[in-house]
Amino acid sequence: MGAVGFVGLGAMGTPMVKRLLAAGHAVTAYNRTRAKAEALAPLGLRVAGSPREAAAVGDAILTMVTDSEALRRIADGPDGILAGLEPGAVWADMSTVSPAVSRAMGAEVAARGAAFLDAPVSGSAVTVEQGKLAYLVGGDPAALERIRPYLLAIGASITHMGPLGMAVTMKVALNLGIGVQLTAYAETVLLAEKAGISRERAVEAFLRSVLASPMLQYRSSFVLASPAEPLFDCVMMQKDLGLAMELGHAVGVPLPTTAIAHELLTAARAMGLGDRDCAAVFDVLARLSGRRGRVGEPQPQARRADT
Repeated sequence: MGAVGFVGLGAMGTPMVKRLLAAGHAVTAYNRTRAKAEALAPLGLRVAGSPREAAAVGDAILTMVTDSEALRRIADGPDGILAGLEPGAVWADMSTVSPAVSRAMGAEVAARGAAFLDAPVSGSAVTVEQGKLAYLVGGDPAALERIRPYLLAIGASITHMGPLGMAVTMKVALNLGIGVQLTAYAETVLLAEKAGISRERAVEAFLRSVLASPMLQYRSSFVLASPAEPLFDCVMMQKDLGLAMELGHAVGVPLPTTAIAHELLTAARAMGLGDRDCAAVFDVLARLSGRRGRVGEPQPQARRADT
């Protein structure tokens, strides 16, 4: 078993590290809130004092942060990952960031004699715990082979998408579907309810229809009661839709439904729902139609995760 560094112990990073430790890997991890790292020490985690320290422990470093800005924060400066990378090391970033930022980071890493992979994931914290996470990976195939054991200790599959930046490009394209599907689902249920069908019965009928995608199957109940902890909050969802629209503008692809979903999330934030699961678009539509939603009663069993 190998030694691996890890930065970012949020809703996704924490269960990822637990799986690495359970597989017998030696993990040294840094998190801005140190208590989150210290909570895993009884499982065998070594707590790093900086991203640089986490990067210097072995030939592999994994990162899972919120956005492009957060990636730059953990990379730069005397205590950043770039300062701690050894020649020949492989850094796989699992975050959903701008493809341009990913490629720029790859060039900086290469200048230090190391390799950078974009390795975003499809799934949630529940998926991680089940060992069913799916990886998309871009970059040098040889570097991927060196880091493959760590990725497969966390997830179930890896799809190599081609050169650096292609994996996160695919992830951005996939994630716009979450916002668009949730908007269409909210419209479906709200229309049925306003026409006289109970919301509960509308949800039941939807789940038995051909429209019930895996994502909507586990989010469908959120229009009945908001989860106590969001799987993917409105702010994060809007960030990903913004990345999709930025990419669409760059390559000349119109994304009209994505733009509408993005505006509904702007409305959700204006209504004070930014920290709710992105299924709060139902509440936005309900309020705009003059009928308040019932998404304020938490469901304690739900957990937050990056999708």
